[in-house]
Amino acid sequence: MTTPAERYAAHRQRMALFTPALTEFQSLYDFDLDFFQVDACRALEEGHGVLVAAPTGSGKTVVGEFAVHLALAGGRKCFYTTPIKALSNQKYADLVRRYGAGKVGLLTGDNTINGEAPIVVMTTEVLRNMLYAGSSTLTGLAYVVMDEVHYLADRFRGAVWEEVIIHLPESVRLVALSATVSNAEEFGEWLQEVRGETTVIVDEERPVPLWQHMLAGNRLYDLFVDDEHTKVNPELRRFALDDLRRTRINQSRRSGQRRERRPERYRPPSRADVIERLDRAGLLPAITFIFSRAGCDAAVEQCMYSGLRLTSKEESEEIRAHVEARTADIPRADLDVLGYGTWLAGLERGLAAHHAGMLPTFKEVVEELFTEGLIRAVFATETLALGINMPARTVVIERLVKWNGEMHADLTAGEYTQLTGRAGRRGIDVEGHAVVLWAPGVDPAAVAGLAGTRTYPLNSSFRPSYNMAVNLVGQVGRERARTLLEESFAQFQADRAVVGLAKQLRRNEEALEGYLEAATCDRGDFMEYARMRQRLTERERDLARERSGARRAEAARSLERLRFGDVIMVPHGRFAGAAVVLEPGSAKRSDDPSPLVLTINRQVKQLALADFRGPVEPVERIKVPQWFNRRSAQHRRDLASTLRNKTAHLDKPRSQKRPDPTREDPQITELRRRLREHPCHGCADREDHARWAERYFRLDKETTALRRRVEGRSQVISRTFDRVCAVLDQLGYLDGERVTDEGRRLGRIYTELDLLTAECLREGIFDELGPAELASTVSALVYESRAPEDGRAPRVPAGPVREALTEMIRLWGDLQEVEKDHRVAFLREPDLGFAWAAYRWASGTPLDAVLVDTDQTAGDFVRWMKQLLDMLGQIADAAPPGGGVRDVAGRAMDAIRRGVVAYSSVS
Repeated sequence: MTTPAERYAAHRQRMALFTPALTEFQSLYDFDLDFFQVDACRALEEGHGVLVAAPTGSGKTVVGEFAVHLALAGGRKCFYTTPIKALSNQKYADLVRRYGAGKVGLLTGDNTINGEAPIVVMTTEVLRNMLYAGSSTLTGLAYVVMDEVHYLADRFRGAVWEEVIIHLPESVRLVALSATVSNAEEFGEWLQEVRGETTVIVDEERPVPLWQHMLAGNRLYDLFVDDEHTKVNPELRRFALDDLRRTRINQSRRSGQRRERRPERYRPPSRADVIERLDRAGLLPAITFIFSRAGCDAAVEQCMYSGLRLTSKEESEEIRAHVEARTADIPRADLDVLGYGTWLAGLERGLAAHHAGMLPTFKEVVEELFTEGLIRAVFATETLALGINMPARTVVIERLVKWNGEMHADLTAGEYTQLTGRAGRRGIDVEGHAVVLWAPGVDPAAVAGLAGTRTYPLNSSFRPSYNMAVNLVGQVGRERARTLLEESFAQFQADRAVVGLAKQLRRNEEALEGYLEAATCDRGDFMEYARMRQRLTERERDLARERSGARRAEAARSLERLRFGDVIMVPHGRFAGAAVVLEPGSAKRSDDPSPLVLTINRQVKQLALADFRGPVEPVERIKVPQWFNRRSAQHRRDLASTLRNKTAHLDKPRSQKRPDPTREDPQITELRRRLREHPCHGCADREDHARWAERYFRLDKETTALRRRVEGRSQVISRTFDRVCAVLDQLGYLDGERVTDEGRRLGRIYTELDLLTAECLREGIFDELGPAELASTVSALVYESRAPEDGRAPRVPAGPVREALTEMIRLWGDLQEVEKDHRVAFLREPDLGFAWAAYRWASGTPLDAVLVDTDQTAGDFVRWMKQLLDMLGQIADAAPPGGGVRDVAGRAMDAIRRGVVAYSSVS
């Protein structure tokens, strides 16, 4: 803990760094700026771009707000970009409170407010689209803030961040704000290359210290017992070991005494008990992360049913008033469908869920009430950790495993850091707390490993797309576009990896020269001699393999011919000697027949091909009694005695001498003759030279593979771009350096299925559809099911919609073949799972009836409707003027924009 004198000295030291602009900016805050904030702001004022990598809750956004301050002071513009619309809305509200609505705008695709203001908050996609369109709104732009820039690692949307960074005008200063990543310097080097002078500021110290705990039994243990967070609490270790011993003892008892009553299964503490335990310790408000939407909702219900209440009567009344004001515009019938009453009852008790399945307005209300301190316990999925400003005193993690869409996977250190970063409210809490719930099998040391690893690498997910290609070619031409793409962070990282490989390649090549020199012989070309020896060895090996394969095939055929009662001789191994066949070999697998036999030593064994070096022929036959039971020791003794008597006159099997496989091979004969005649054959140092030659051959093989890896990584992005352009050339969207009319249409479509959407427009698939039919058909281009298909075909409106979707699937199949020819694979299959819901909603069906027919939650339904609205808007923009599609798309948007869809400001 610092003393008042130390804090004053630090304050004086900070103030000495302040410029007039920074002093004026500091006056807007009721706390002192940290050193990393001051350093970043000064770099920005000096005309540099900045990359700030710091923990969640450390105040990175202050640097972005300084860019806003500088832009306003200089009469210029600043764009503040965020990865999600919810965060854009939140930042817009913050800036409006500070600078007034007249100076701040918002552009998120479905919200357009004061777009020509000097300060505009927007999603990163909106800025990317502006850059490709050459929007006049870019005039006067001086700064771009990219909040949560580590999103460029996102495999679905990450490319957008790199596109923006590469294509921003040179005069624009970039303010990149990132969570703590382990390769911030590498990312900063790339920014320096593509954006010019960039200062990298890395701060790993949390402004509010974070204490790590585990809740085991009814006790809250500290995870670490030292200030450096390296030594795991020995009491916690003992607790886990004791439980492990108990588990093993119980398992042992169960296996030894079947009738003993099974011990009770471990039951985790109830969520209400956990919250009450935290409340008694003064650790609320808390966010409990549960990796399941249903689990979050169930947690609120469990706490309510237990009678838990975390609010006073006055607070409950304040909550009700706030909720009623925020939901006043939503129709009462829709609120009933959305479970409004239960949701409000939870809020009034200080309890709430927060996940993507909730109605956006409901989520916003939870965020607002939590920020105001009226909600004390929130049960959330990990999406809450992605940017939304909802810090708590404590973060609880129920399980260290989550479903990632394909499998249950352990939390990574980066995910753990992101989740626990919510703990500790700056200016409110002296310290934050992270609590992991213990469960059988959870190792405290593993939790300590997650908690002690605070960083994770930032890796690019960039790749060219069809939309990107036509826009780039249209703006700068094909060659310049290739050059621009080679400036991507993805290529930068690939090149850095190549640098390491290239160094190894050079070392290998130097070593190869040394090996050649060591193998030099004064009698002749020793490498020529060594290659002949190598060819001889390879030929002998090939013949041995062929002979072994032939023997194996012959043995397999002979084993398949064996019959019940045949006596055979096992040639070698532990079971060598006579054996009688109990089950023929064909009873198992034809590629490896495995007869079951009784050996002369009364053992029942499954034989395999490996037990024989060649074909097997029966030497005798025994009549095995019908009543023979191989599990009976007496039966085995009797049969083994019969076997012994039947085979007493036979010799024991002896290993056959294998014939020399090279004796009659003409290639081997010729190679041996040439070796004997080579001048190096008689060299006294021949074997010494040969050892160096063998080393040369081994290293040369490794070097060839390494060279292929280097060549494969160089220019990988531009090669992919060339393939994308080849697809577009074939389909008529590009004509060499020229973008065709169809290509310009494609350039206005920003979606994962951009090319398929453009093809649907060109083929006239949308031409004969009405508004609801168009909405239903277009939904297949945006929707992606969360759950795997259950084998049932999704419900689709009959008539024109079904015909249009059939044509869309056919088109997708044709495009897949084109992509395969050019070795790219960008287009996923259209998903018809939302077609029925979209059709019914656009037809005016009430919300309750729509939701009954779908497995969508209200939040998912609204989110997909928002994306459908965005896609219809793009289709209206891209469709030929004067055509019916543009008008129908507009009417479809009007039909969709009603009820909860119209009243939800976030998607």
